Amino acid sequence: MTEPAITPELVAKHNLTPDEYAHAKQILGREPSYTELGIFSVMWSEHCSYKNTRPLLKTFPTKSKKNSRRRGRGKRRHH
Repeated sequence: MTEPAITPELVAKHNLTPDEYAHAKQILGREPSYTELGIFSVMWSEHCSYKNTRPLLKTFPTKSKKNSRRRGRGKRRHH
């Protein structure tokens, strides 16, 4: 079976932005195949990815009275 040509329309149907498509090409060092395009689409989809929640996660507090210890601090060492 012959794979379809990767066109801007096909990239858009996979819900990838032009920047995301360019990044996929950079990662691979070449144009992705149709199958690879689908894989990037799924990996970077809104429902499966952290890319869309990152801005929201940055709004959460990182310091509070309930979370006053830094990671790795305050643990008891067993001798």
